[in-house]
Amino acid sequence: MDTGDLIRRLSDDVPPVRRNAVGRRLAVGLLLGALVSAVCALLWLGIRPDLMLAMRGISFWMKWGYTISLTVIAFVLAVQLARPDSNMLRWRWLLVVPVVPLAVMGAMEMSRVPTSHWLHMLLGHSWASCPWHVLLLSIPIFVGLLWSFRRLAPTRLRAAGAAAGLAAGAFSATIYCLHCPEVSAVFVLTWYSLGILLAAGLGALLGPRLLRW
Repeated sequence: MDTGDLIRRLSDDVPPVRRNAVGRRLAVGLLLGALVSAVCALLWLGIRPDLMLAMRGISFWMKWGYTISLTVIAFVLAVQLARPDSNMLRWRWLLVVPVVPLAVMGAMEMSRVPTSHWLHMLLGHSWASCPWHVLLLSIPIFVGLLWSFRRLAPTRLRAAGAAAGLAAGAFSATIYCLHCPEVSAVFVLTWYSLGILLAAGLGALLGPRLLRW
């Protein structure tokens, strides 16, 4: 039996894979983890009492625009990295796109107030806890993505772990917005991003161990 015959025999009984099966599986893990994170946020942190009023203002949608766009981009990267042919990683440059408008908004905010207010805009009321809340809320989402990856075939394990952590951190920050009363773009750019990067770093650290197949 030559190599061609062996390949044909091995592939005879392989069922066809549904279109976008990788994306669907990762989406299931992401959403299941997000459901657990949302319940944890509700029981642990609570929802801000003025949420409905806050949703009428631009600050709330500024935060959601940043975190949701990062989630989508990181998820697309995770889908690519869940395949064995992920050497040519496309669209990674899109990660800077959500950062630029938020940085511009932050600079515009700071230009409108005296320099004596800058420190308060940066620190807000919750700078010390915000990144850790984002990181902790990302853990169930990261676990859900790991569960999805177990049926897939990533080969760049550290990069796949980092992308999963980034997606988990960005989506947990989206959930955290339901509690967080901070309104400054500078605060979001600094402390939300730190929490998201911590989750991505944790994913990069654990990826080679937990995604091995």
